[in-house]
Amino acid sequence: MKILPPTMRENKRYLAFELIAEGDSMISRDELIREIFSASGSLLGDLGSSECNIWLFAFDDNKGVISCERDHVSQTRAVMATITNVKGKRVLLHVLGVSGTVLGATKKYLEGVDVLNPEEQSHINE
Repeated sequence: MKILPPTMRENKRYLAFELIAEGDSMISRDELIREIFSASGSLLGDLGSSECNIWLFAFDDNKGVISCERDHVSQTRAVMATITNVKGKRVLLHVLGVSGTVLGATKKYLEGVDVLNPEEQSHINE
């Protein structure tokens, strides 16, 4: 099976964010993935959640990058805004900016986050 040419692929947007947690508590990557999946399912339902196609690319030192479909940026931001607790710890996801490429989001809004490591990519809707 051939790979789709770029003109036929869905366009994505990349949201750079920082996680602000109560106290000095560290949130793990898996805990954040579970919470994003839960929030998107409860806010958008199964169909809306799959249309957004939310991916967590990187999460390190309470900063990270989430990707979504171009037409669903506002819904993805709404999902991120509804996350207030992760494993009983109060948190806030603050979106730093939106970009059309992973590299652009990293250079513009984040420093020191390794987003180009493909082993750490996680798909939310699996």
